[in-house]
Amino acid sequence: MNKVFEIPVRVYYEDTDAEGIVYYANYLKFAERARFEFLRANNCPAEIEKDGERCAFVARHAELDYKQSAFLGDLLSVSCEITEIKNSSVEVYQEVKRGEDLLCVVKLTLVFININRHRPTRITDDMRGILK
Repeated sequence: MNKVFEIPVRVYYEDTDAEGIVYYANYLKFAERARFEFLRANNCPAEIEKDGERCAFVARHAELDYKQSAFLGDLLSVSCEITEIKNSSVEVYQEVKRGEDLLCVVKLTLVFININRHRPTRITDDMRGILK
């Protein structure tokens, strides 16, 4: 499972604080954009139907390690890599970089849930195939 996906992200005014430094919570937004684009690039819908009910991935746990700051106007690259697929969850590793400089590491656990029941459900074989 060594499939790394990457997108460019430009830092805009809305991403920064009064000093022009990227506000810490926006790294999660950058990571979310990369995960969404990863799914789009692999023809994976954000939501699927399983047994007649809607299912999707939701965040269960997020861990961020800030290394350096990003600034207004910076061009960043945000990666997304699925590192482990379990019965009803996936582990995701992401990096935010400016050139070769590592700015932030994001580690996530996403759980596949039945939206109607608000309960974890087994990841479908189709979804598992896409994520591999």
